[in-house]
Amino acid sequence: MKYFKQLLYIFFFSLLGEIVSIILPFSVPGSVAGMILLFIALHTRLLKIEKVEEVGDWLVNNMAIFFVPAGIGLMTNFDIIGETWWQLLIIIVISATLMMWFVGFITQFMMDHSSNKKEVKP
Repeated sequence: MKYFKQLLYIFFFSLLGEIVSIILPFSVPGSVAGMILLFIALHTRLLKIEKVEEVGDWLVNNMAIFFVPAGIGLMTNFDIIGETWWQLLIIIVISATLMMWFVGFITQFMMDHSSNKKEVKP
């Protein structure tokens, strides 16, 4: 019964995310909105981690299961991918480069402006 309650909390935030995505005037996937709402609830301690921890750990440990449908979708559309592979390769290279730059920039910014930064005296 404990796992069922934990799963209900996760589904509840997923439902809230879907509702928020319908209400918002701009496009946000419901799953992303639900994850953000769950994060906010956990961070503000409206929801205690113990109420979702075990099911959340199980979902993270078995995340590969959720990639199977996407892999099957790629295999069923292999003929389309075969025709446009070079366009996909360009998009992948550009987006990966931009993402690495962005993450590095944000990490460097956070390291430079962290409150735990120690002054080095000459």
